[in-house]
Amino acid sequence: MKRLGISIYPNHCDMDKIVEYIDLAAKYGFSRIFTCLLSAEGKSVDKIVKEFKVMLDAANKHGMEVIADLDPTVFNGLGASITDLKMFKDMGLSGIRLDMGFAGNEEAIMTFNKYGLKIELNVSNGTKYIDNVMSYHPNTENLYGCHNFYPHVYTGLGYDHFIKCSKQFKDYGIKVAAFVNSPTAENGPWPVSEGLCTLEEHRNLPIDVQAKHLFATGLVDDVIIANCFASEEELKALSEVNREMLELTVELVDNLPEIQKKIILEEFHFNRGDCSDYVIRSTQSRVKYKGESFPPAYTPDMEKGDVMIESDLYTRYAGELQLARKEMKNSGKTNVVARVVEEEKFLIDLIEPWGKFGFKLKK
Repeated sequence: MKRLGISIYPNHCDMDKIVEYIDLAAKYGFSRIFTCLLSAEGKSVDKIVKEFKVMLDAANKHGMEVIADLDPTVFNGLGASITDLKMFKDMGLSGIRLDMGFAGNEEAIMTFNKYGLKIELNVSNGTKYIDNVMSYHPNTENLYGCHNFYPHVYTGLGYDHFIKCSKQFKDYGIKVAAFVNSPTAENGPWPVSEGLCTLEEHRNLPIDVQAKHLFATGLVDDVIIANCFASEEELKALSEVNREMLELTVELVDNLPEIQKKIILEEFHFNRGDCSDYVIRSTQSRVKYKGESFPPAYTPDMEKGDVMIESDLYTRYAGELQLARKEMKNSGKTNVVARVVEEEKFLIDLIEPWGKFGFKLKK
């Protein structure tokens, strides 16, 4: 099951606002929380527990999974050991994320903790780290992977590196989380915050488009908002993202017949296996609506992101829905019926042969 999450930083934010934010996120189906113990370095254990308890109680009330980021220095400073994670259980945490790992066997040992705490590893470095951990036969039921986020502009991960790192974990069947940026949020764990996200190309995109992209890779199980506090509008938008199938937002052309609206917005679409470089073809509508009338109406040349339905002039192809991958000349036989919104056109490249997809109307 793919999940949504938020991030909370108790050392930097008002606790009443944090609790209110948790309640709001729970309302929209968010089920996990990322928090940070790294910035708690130098504080007493009692003080740390007290600061986190109110937040953790609010999260646990909603059954939300809470995982705290730390490194070996903080780990040791809190009096924990690889065979004794009781301190984290007593705090109310669901698990810990190791921003910097140990040597492999330590992580494997921790996955067998008697509290069922999740041990989350850093996905973003691209080394053979996960191979090393797996060589020590961990309990994979308690093993997660989670990417970094990057508060400094231009320092986020490149897409190819992101894919490579994520595959290293997914090849072992390990769940992977990644972060998206809320354009309206201002708080993070560090003083520098020019947006918080895993992928650099996401930094200035709408939050729901970021999430669509991550889920559409097929390599991300959990999408977490890295900064706080995201607006209710953003939480709602994320809650409406289809996590299992890519849904592209479109604007319809004017005066579109109802049957063509139905084909676009209600029929189930998948790309043919014998795929083209120019178009994604969803052919079942030409079968289902055979005999219906599809007269040529609006037939300009096509651009990437145009949605087309073939007219009667294409005889046996009439009623077939296509999605343009590239610019194309129109013979005058193809109706352009809708356009994918500009900020989502790049997502078209993720639709593979036999890939399933849908459309939703721009609000």
